[in-house]
Amino acid sequence: MFLSIFDIFKIGIGPSSSHTMGPMIAASRFLDTLRNRPVPDPVAPAAPIAHVQVRLYGSLAFTGSGHGTDRAVMLGLLGYEPETLDIGEAEKAMERLGLEKRLHPAGLPEIAFDPRSDLIFDYGDPLPGHPNGMLFTAFDGNGGNVAEEIYYSIGGGFVVTADELANPTPPDPDETPCIYPFASARAMLDMARDSGLSISEMKRRNEIARRSEPELNEGAARIWKAMSDCIDRGLTSGGVLPGGLNVPRRAPEMLRQMQEEKESNSRQPYTAIDRLYLYAMAVNEENAAGGRIVTAPTNGAAGVVPSVIRYYIDHCIGADPAKVEDFLLTAAAIGGIIKHNASISGAEAGCQGEVGSAAAMAAAGLCEVLGGTPAQVENAAEIALEHHLGMTCDPVGGLVQIPCIERNGLGAVKAVTAASMALRGNGTHFMPLDNCIAAMRQTGEAMSTTLKETSRGGLAVNLPDC
Repeated sequence: MFLSIFDIFKIGIGPSSSHTMGPMIAASRFLDTLRNRPVPDPVAPAAPIAHVQVRLYGSLAFTGSGHGTDRAVMLGLLGYEPETLDIGEAEKAMERLGLEKRLHPAGLPEIAFDPRSDLIFDYGDPLPGHPNGMLFTAFDGNGGNVAEEIYYSIGGGFVVTADELANPTPPDPDETPCIYPFASARAMLDMARDSGLSISEMKRRNEIARRSEPELNEGAARIWKAMSDCIDRGLTSGGVLPGGLNVPRRAPEMLRQMQEEKESNSRQPYTAIDRLYLYAMAVNEENAAGGRIVTAPTNGAAGVVPSVIRYYIDHCIGADPAKVEDFLLTAAAIGGIIKHNASISGAEAGCQGEVGSAAAMAAAGLCEVLGGTPAQVENAAEIALEHHLGMTCDPVGGLVQIPCIERNGLGAVKAVTAASMALRGNGTHFMPLDNCIAAMRQTGEAMSTTLKETSRGGLAVNLPDC
């Protein structure tokens, strides 16, 4: 099992890795499928593609409008990808699509696509593989089906076809193997003990077995810069978040209040904690506004890891910015174990799979850079995840705003507390991280679908009377 740091941390756009980034990637992949169709028989040539239709199922249907899933599919069909999206250019292309109702994909003929009739929210039964399912179909000029593909957006921007989900690709025998191939926390701790290496160093050696060390260093620096820039934008961008709930951005005003308290010497002793949740909320307000974001491990939980890193740099005694890469590597190691053995998808596991996983990753990363042993790092991750078990995913209006923004702030606070608790112990603890991950998976399986990113239960339906 190998998930790279660049699989866990992806630069993209908000508001959702599974409902925005995933569908955009799926649409782009479908265009590639159409381009790569088998060469037609010259005697009986394949009918040309004239029309495309997309159906969204399950959580993508119920909360797709709030998450911008329809917009994401259109952007993908227009040839855009999350990491390189130019928002201004994309908006103009969307306007043209609305007027022309035609796609002009490179390497393919002009294709009819009317967003109002060809993008369908199907509120019936979900597709069998995952709650986030999509069916892409291409037709010829006579309405005949010439190509179709089912995609599942399984969280964190990961997308698989139905066949890939049912038949995972076996490891490439020619691919360089991991030096430390841990697929569980127990294996990770055993390898750390036998090698005498930290978790970040084992993860680093796994990474540079697949790419050069400069590539790793430059990529990790790029990830942190995107995270840090997102915090800074969130701290300075005011206004009301889109979507119709009229939720105001609070981070700039909160920052102003904190600065005034500092200047008047009236700060409370928990000021550093104020900054911690402020950084997380700033990121998730940017995410809710559709800004540039880094999955960590998802967009809905994107504020936890960067806020804890900024907290470490700005507030921890002896902090060293050069250790940010160690933080990210450790967090990615924990995130990979959770994804491999459970889920990071809110539609599959609830918010315990998103903010819970992010808090475990952040706690592990902070514990590592503060000098924790591998056993203490594993303990920190377990404490953070354990105290998110059972958390539902119930976004009001299908928007990643209420309660998601505040949940990131509280998830960051829990992560720091978990790291502190672990550092005050010796790494010995009752509940292993692997067992906690199993409990999270089982809890997600038992959770009602109304509480897993469908906005049909929980806070999403318990609204104040106006």
